[in-house]
Formats: sequence, structure tokens, C-alpha cells
Amino acid sequence: MEIIDVIGIDVSKLTLDCCIHKSGLQRGFANDPEGIGKMIKWSLSKSKVNKENLLFILEHTGLYSDRLVEILATGDYLLKVVSGLEIKRSLGIIRGKDDKADAKRIALYGYRTREEGVLVKLPGSTLVRLKRLMSLRRKLVGQRAGHMATLKEQKKVLEEDALLFWVQEDIINLLSWRISDLEREMDKLLQSDQELKEMMKLLVGIKGIGRVTARFLIVYTAGFTSFGSWRKFASYCGIAPFPHTSGTSIKGRTKISRLANLEGKSLLHQCAIAAIKSSPEMKAYYERRLEMGKSKMSTINIIRNKLVARAFAVIARGTPYVNTMGYFS
Repeated sequence: MEIIDVIGIDVSKLTLDCCIHKSGLQRGFANDPEGIGKMIKWSLSKSKVNKENLLFILEHTGLYSDRLVEILATGDYLLKVVSGLEIKRSLGIIRGKDDKADAKRIALYGYRTREEGVLVKLPGSTLVRLKRLMSLRRKLVGQRAGHMATLKEQKKVLEEDALLFWVQEDIINLLSWRISDLEREMDKLLQSDQELKEMMKLLVGIKGIGRVTARFLIVYTAGFTSFGSWRKFASYCGIAPFPHTSGTSIKGRTKISRLANLEGKSLLHQCAIAAIKSSPEMKAYYERRLEMGKSKMSTINIIRNKLVARAFAVIARGTPYVNTMGYFS
């Protein structure tokens, strides 16, 4: 498959600004099914390139780009979805900004990297719905935590105020009920798909990984199909260590990147702490490294990586994780 030309698309709520890289032609379309259909026809006719040699590339904008991604992926068009930060950093210093200029920059980035990265494959409807439910759950959990923290501080410094306290406690209870409703629906979806059900069973069989993290792993790897290796997913979550050296003068410590899926990073951190407490193997490893004078956080990060590696391994094998330490007498 040879990619001959690239269509850069700047997505907004109402419009799609498109640019054909080689000719520089630009045009705007409505961000609706009819507009997307017109955009595809225009791209094929004006680029004069066959469907299998034309790449569409766009920034990830969440809800606004979902429909476009679905239509292109369903039609088997070559498609890449990348982060805006990735494009911005790759093109260096840029002066000014508007939608047409952005479309041109996206097209340029797409052409430069046309042979790199992974083309988008549309996840199943179950995974799409799971991701939306997970996103809502995350927001509700954050809101509940905010109300709980506020209520705790108010009870410390304020005199008894029955109405003030009761309203917040009622909101906390309501949020807890709705979070439970979302979790039941997510579990129901996973149970309805035999492949995802089996993945869930294998993942929660690893000490330290719970149901919330298992759902995250399944959804954000598109059923363990969107990352070539566990190391790439570890990098995506911001737990992969990178060296910081240059010549003989700069010899910094190996560090993890700040560019990360922060939700995944946080969940894996909690999993590592849980694994240290519940797994004799991880506890022994953790204590041994601390006795050697190693950093606590670097050790926890290694355990985060071990858990990701195990998750990918059990899915690849299709068999549960075996705790070999349990066989030692």
C-alpha cells in the first residue's frame, strides 16, 4: 500500500476545513453526514488519487470528530487520528492560527509521517459505548470527590448547619448511586460480549488489577489491538522511562515523560500499590529494591510496567497469569 496524497482535516463543532497536501486546494464542509459525504467525494476527485492511496488525517477532538471517524473507518478509507500537541511539536515554531492554516499544517504533517504510525480501525459498538460510559463515570467520581472534600472541611470549621450539610450529603449519595448505575451497565456490556468477557476475566486474575483498570485497558487498547506492544502502551500512559543524556556533560536521571494519559497513569499507580500489598511476589521485590537503596517511586514505576506487561501477556496467550512464586516451598 503506497500513500500518494494526504487530506488534512481541521475539525470543529460545525465545520470541516480540508486541505489536499500536494495541490494545496482547500475547502470547507459542514460537520454532518451530508457534509462528510461531500468532503469524501471532493477529496477523491480533486486529488485524482485512488481510494487505497489517499490518507485522511485529523486531530483528535473527541465528540466533534467521532462521526467523521466512524464514517471514514466504516468506508475503509485510510485514516489517522493524532493529538494536536504531536502535530504542533513536529512542525516547530508557528506564527498565527486559523482553521485553513491548521488544515494545511495537518496535511503537511500527515504527508511527512505517512508511512509511520497506526491506521485507525473502528472499534466495535460495545467498546465505543463503554468508553462513553467510562468518561461519564470519571466525571461523576471527580465531582463526588470535590463535594466530599468540601463537606469534610466545612464540618471541621463551621458550626452545625443542617441544611448545608444535608444538601451536600444528598448530592454525594446521588452521585454514588449514578456511578453504581454506570458500573452495572458497563459490566452488563462486558458480559454480553464473549471475547471482552474473557479479557476481563484474565485481567482481574492479575493481583493488583481491579475491574476499573481492566475496563480502561480493554477500552483504550481497543481490545488489545491498537498497540503493537505493552511498551508502547506504557509510553502512552506515561510510565515508560526515557534516558536524559547528551555527550559527556549531560548525564541526567532516566525519567518518565509528562506527556501521558493521566487517567491510565493514575489507575496503574493505584494498581501498583495494591499489588505490593496483596502479592507476596511484588511485596518481596519492592522491599528488596528499597534495601538496595533504590528509589521508592522508581520501584513503584517498575511494578506499574510489570503489571502492563502481564496484562498484555495473558491476553496474547489467552491463559490466566500464573504466580510462580506460589510453587516455591
